[in-house]
Amino acid sequence: MTVELLQKARRHLSRRDAILRPLIRAIGPCTLQHNSDHFAILVRSIISQQISTKAALAIGNRLLERLKRFQPKRLLAASEDDLRSAGLSRGKQRSLRDLAEKCQAGVVPLTKLAGLEDAAIVEALTQVYGIGPWTAEMFLIFSLGRLDVLPIGDYGLRAGMQKHYQLPDLPKKDTLHELTEAWRPYRSIGTWYIWRSLGGVPQSD
Repeated sequence: MTVELLQKARRHLSRRDAILRPLIRAIGPCTLQHNSDHFAILVRSIISQQISTKAALAIGNRLLERLKRFQPKRLLAASEDDLRSAGLSRGKQRSLRDLAEKCQAGVVPLTKLAGLEDAAIVEALTQVYGIGPWTAEMFLIFSLGRLDVLPIGDYGLRAGMQKHYQLPDLPKKDTLHELTEAWRPYRSIGTWYIWRSLGGVPQSD
């Protein structure tokens, strides 16, 4: 993602959405960047499931200290005690080991994912135990830099939309799609601004 592209997205969103406009003005330039280390992003996305951004960052960093680098072979060589002492639940340990095994076997073709359409990437990743649409969408945004991803299951996005758009309840899928239609083709960037308006952004350190 270039600075110019992010500026273009910011101008587009400001013009198209009067509610998002003051948030963008207050927050300033979007600093979203993608990380081409696909395996590392998937590891951190699994760790981030259903816990706070701060807790996920701490657990991810402890795991990185033990592994030295996020690689399938290093994760598979780690002991259960290594994973548990980093703060990983049994379910997340299973997810990470399954991810590493499927990456090594080529079931998840890490080097080819960037050339696939969003739907094909989601299909490949959700073969891994514990990876659902949310984790796959985080990968699309934070590792591949896809600009038009709307993570409809993300609590932070739904809570932010409820707050700023003065909705009586957390918005459901159809409401989210309707409210963000004007964001296209930059729904990832619009989502980033909603996240930042609440404080934290997933995958950020």
